[in-house]
Amino acid sequence: MTMKHPKIGLALGGGGARGFAHIGVLRVLEQEKIPLDVIVGTSSGALVGGAYAYGISPDELERTITRYLDSQEFQTSVINALRNAQDKKDRGLVARIQHFVKNKFILLQALFKPGLLSAGDFQSMINTFIPDISIQDTRIPFRAVATDLVSGRQIVFSEGSLREAVMASSAVPGAIQPVKKDKYLLSDGGIMAAVPVTATLNQGVEHVIAVSVEKDLTLDEELKAIQDIFIRANDITSHYLSSYELSRADVVIRPRVGTMHWTDFTNAGPLIREGEQAARESMEEIRFLLPGIRKWFTPKYLAKRLRKRARPADIFV
Repeated sequence: MTMKHPKIGLALGGGGARGFAHIGVLRVLEQEKIPLDVIVGTSSGALVGGAYAYGISPDELERTITRYLDSQEFQTSVINALRNAQDKKDRGLVARIQHFVKNKFILLQALFKPGLLSAGDFQSMINTFIPDISIQDTRIPFRAVATDLVSGRQIVFSEGSLREAVMASSAVPGAIQPVKKDKYLLSDGGIMAAVPVTATLNQGVEHVIAVSVEKDLTLDEELKAIQDIFIRANDITSHYLSSYELSRADVVIRPRVGTMHWTDFTNAGPLIREGEQAARESMEEIRFLLPGIRKWFTPKYLAKRLRKRARPADIFV
């Protein structure tokens, strides 16, 4: 008689372009036949997780990304302009001047509107990857995590439009206009949980596999301006908030994404390979979750589970 496996949830973290690594992780989990009972995503983790939960294979996701990044729509987009403004490889006087002007122009725009990219403009990218279905219709149960800027609480989408949920979860503060829904003003889920481990535990699973695509905390450049210090402070805060969430996961997969900026969409292929490698390195730890029985009932493990269950409530919409 085959033993029923414990329920396993997959928590996919946010990180903009670094989220491409999730595709590699999903490819390996699929190849190794690791059962997933629910997928919960934040930001780019919601984008990749929602598409996969619907039934789009990692191979097809990679092909779609390649086509999109080569498209005129992306090449002329504000997101690509943001990436170019962050490019540190500029050389020569003219290139440095262009870099300076791009940065200042983008910052000036940010002073006068809620996002550099409107919700409508960003929606076309979401539509490229996410089908027009309800969350309830995904092949694997799926949840997307967003933040309500009005109440300051975490919002977990469990029903309604899949596209709308992913859109809200991916609305990076400052870059993408917040999404209005009923009484909520929704922005990136990573504001509260870069990796949504707690939200995944709230789905009634026994184990959580978390994937963090957070960039390396090590500083690789000099802090010269106010904006540099502000961004650095935010990175440090996010790192320690993530550490709190990740401490509740049973397995943490960490693709090597270095210090890549969230707008750098030029390295999709290498990031996917990094996701594959990180998942394979964690496979022994993941497989240990499957038999489960001995680990479930040790006093040390039960104490760990009780600590994980002591968590704040989410708002479900």
